[in-house]
Amino acid sequence: MKHYYKLDEWNIIEQGFNADNNEISESIFSLGNGYMGQRANFEEDYSGTSLQGNYIAGVYYPDKTRVGWWKNGYPEYFAKVLNSTNWIGINIKINDISLDLAKCSVKQFERVLNMKQGYLQRSFVAVLSNGNEIEVNSKRFISMKRGEIGTIKYSIKPLNFKGKLEITPYLDGDVMNSDSNYDEKFWDEISSEVKPYEGYMMLKTKKLDFHICTYMTYEITKNGEIIKPIAEFKQSEKYISNNVLVHCNENDEVVIYKYVANTSSRYYEKDELIGITKKLCSKAKMDGFETLLKEQADAWEEKWKESDIVIDGDIPAQQGIRFNIFQLNQTYTGEDYRLNIGPKGFTGEKYGGSTYWDTEAYCIPFYLSTSQEKVSKNLLLYRYKQLDKAIENAEKLGFTNGAALYPMVTMNGEECHNEWEITFEEIHRNGAIAYANYNYVNYTGDKSCLGEFSFEVLTAISRFWAQRATFSKSKNKYVILGVTGPNEYENNVNNNWYTNKIACWTLKYTIEVLNYLSQNEPERLSELKKKLNFKDSEIITWNNIIENMYYPCDEELGIFLQQDGYMDKEQILVSELDKKHLPINQNWSWDRILRSCFIKQADVLQGIYLFEGEYDTDTIKRNFDFYEPRTVHESSLSPCIHTILATKIGNYDKAYEMYLRTSRLDLDNYNNDTKDGCHSTSMAGTWMAVVHGFGGLRVCDNKLILNPFIPKHWRSCSFKITFRGALLNIKFNDSILQIQNENDISVNLSIYNSDHTLNGNALLEIPIQ
Repeated sequence: MKHYYKLDEWNIIEQGFNADNNEISESIFSLGNGYMGQRANFEEDYSGTSLQGNYIAGVYYPDKTRVGWWKNGYPEYFAKVLNSTNWIGINIKINDISLDLAKCSVKQFERVLNMKQGYLQRSFVAVLSNGNEIEVNSKRFISMKRGEIGTIKYSIKPLNFKGKLEITPYLDGDVMNSDSNYDEKFWDEISSEVKPYEGYMMLKTKKLDFHICTYMTYEITKNGEIIKPIAEFKQSEKYISNNVLVHCNENDEVVIYKYVANTSSRYYEKDELIGITKKLCSKAKMDGFETLLKEQADAWEEKWKESDIVIDGDIPAQQGIRFNIFQLNQTYTGEDYRLNIGPKGFTGEKYGGSTYWDTEAYCIPFYLSTSQEKVSKNLLLYRYKQLDKAIENAEKLGFTNGAALYPMVTMNGEECHNEWEITFEEIHRNGAIAYANYNYVNYTGDKSCLGEFSFEVLTAISRFWAQRATFSKSKNKYVILGVTGPNEYENNVNNNWYTNKIACWTLKYTIEVLNYLSQNEPERLSELKKKLNFKDSEIITWNNIIENMYYPCDEELGIFLQQDGYMDKEQILVSELDKKHLPINQNWSWDRILRSCFIKQADVLQGIYLFEGEYDTDTIKRNFDFYEPRTVHESSLSPCIHTILATKIGNYDKAYEMYLRTSRLDLDNYNNDTKDGCHSTSMAGTWMAVVHGFGGLRVCDNKLILNPFIPKHWRSCSFKITFRGALLNIKFNDSILQIQNENDISVNLSIYNSDHTLNGNALLEIPIQ
């Protein structure tokens, strides 16, 4: 795979302007802070291909569902995180010619994403149609310290002429989503005002009544001195701007500092938005660009102290993991339980920015180990607060008695995914939400959530599984029919092994939680039983299903079958395909894909990963060796699971191959889709590939387990995790494992099946096995 971006440990660097790659780079160089995000669109006008994107967390629109024909249970809408006011705009004219990189010759172009300090920098020399050359340098960031603030420093220098520069900072609310189902624009203007050197715009969504206010102010310097040229201003529907004229000599440097605040009615009263936004914006300008930049660097220094992974000896691997961690920390901060993590984060519109099961299956492990417990707990609360909607979703499909089917795609708990084979059949998502509750308790040891909210969620999900399973007289077993497993290249199958497995595991875990509450919180359990109208006869039914569930298998091969009939397919390996067929989702018909044996992502192996402790190494190896060669890895969620299991069975070359694929999925555009946005949720899987894969981290019986292995391409690897209050710095190479406890909380460890207690501020060294 060719590295388009220069290899560097702390930076993503693009050298030379390639218009064909622009949308990809707009995704890669995106910025965010958990509250808002911005694709790497240019500040100045650009008439080439571009996907404009500025997103405010939690502000969405219910775009009417577009389907060929309706089915009972279909959602009324597909929720979309909205492309909102374009706040970065600064148009430039040089002697009446507009600066547009699509219409001029571009030299010395460089774009740098500084991940260590959290800013985007761009520089180039443009040769205009009249031969005038200008040098441009821009730097911008979205503040990790001040959630509503974005700031730009934009410098222009004439190189071979003198003349006039026209600088036009603006706000443009006349934007739309490229994925709008009916090409509808989603915003109405409420009010706006513009005057010299400042202005604001208030918009509201046409549905749901979200209000956002964007305020801008700016300052201009010439050769380091503040100047105040006359500012003309323009105001039209959903647009405001200033226009200033600066006369320059050759090599004069003119800099505009643009300060912007974006606020929303999710956090402030509507009638206060204008005043608050202006105050935040004015304070940013008063403090100045360099102060804000120092705050940004300090905030990112703290982030990296908690979550950095250091790989020595392999720059592509190092750059890849830092890029993934950087995007994760930009996407979600865990301060608001109403927010979740979209598959594209703030980097693009695909999937609508909504919540999928990716969060529970892939993201929670990252936040458990790198953030305070409340961050992961808020992700659980997000689902709990939407339990009523999940029950409504199940009722629409005919389920009763408080059974819940969590949505495949959602903003507020309602299903908003309209492909029947996913909406109705990819029901394993319920199991991921149940498992996330277990994962939180198992990792943190915090069982307070069980009575607080987990039992309610688990009961509702278990009631769904109990009704979804049916008894087969011919098999004398319970079966689950008409499903889509994690492998979405199989639809409407019977007895997907993973679905059956996680359904029964959920029933079993719900009973375990009930027994725990019975022994430790009997009064709370009594309240919950009354609230849920819980009958003890339900436990009998659940146990009957657990004991009599059917699991397809091939005894001759010694593997779990992905579903009934999988071996009826022609068994071809991916290595036998001509490369012109890959990716098959871009080259084959859907009919051909469904009839093939090829697997989009880990399916059986997803279950083995989650329940690894139930299987010996030989069983894991047989299943891995059978399924991985049939897997095309055309889901971003696939390579990380294969990395972890490959490490488990000692297939280290495959583990390293899959790690590079997951860590550099977007940087190297493996799946030819990075222009749609980065794969934000799979980035957490990349972290898992290092920590759970090469680090061998697990948690069992209140002990942290480590069984590290160093890839031959690396000299050493280190990562930090938080575990039950202890902050551990874990470093290993091919000979020694070092664990430094960086605070005074002791922790119990199991390393290569040997138990240890690591006291506060102590260092433990163990030879690598």
